[in-house]
Amino acid sequence: MTLAQKLIGLLALILVLMAGTATSAWKVQDWRYGKQLAEQAGLHQDDLTAISNAAAAQLRADQQKRLALEQRLSASDENHYKELTNAQSNQARLRDRLATSDLRLSVLLDTADTASGYAVPTGAAAGSVVHGGARARLDQAHAQRIVAITDAGDQGLIALRACQTYVRELSR
Repeated sequence: MTLAQKLIGLLALILVLMAGTATSAWKVQDWRYGKQLAEQAGLHQDDLTAISNAAAAQLRADQQKRLALEQRLSASDENHYKELTNAQSNQARLRDRLATSDLRLSVLLDTADTASGYAVPTGAAAGSVVHGGARARLDQAHAQRIVAITDAGDQGLIALRACQTYVRELSR
């Protein structure tokens, strides 16, 4: 072998050694970075699990609040319906009693009003069971209209209370 061949062989050997060293360095770096990437992926997965658990807990809490609100509103609706039904049945009984002459509506008269020109006795007669000032009985048709007006007013007040309760429950 000549010196040039030996030099070329030595140079080839150095190149092979350098390539082997570079390859092994890459493999070591690949293992090290692979380990770091796996740790980061594990940490990222832990963060995602914690976020998912927090979101699920928040969703459950919101669902429980919504269910509680629905139950309160349902109870409020039942109470409103019961109150409205009771008022309607009371008004119906009152109308029936007025229609059968079982009950008469009367009004107090102002006996001090001299401008009206009607002379009304100031007290009840000796045989009367009416206590207080002078009273006048209302016609049955007028009494029925008054009861109908008060019925509508009662229903309006009950509906107003129901709306106020609904708004209070929603704003809670």
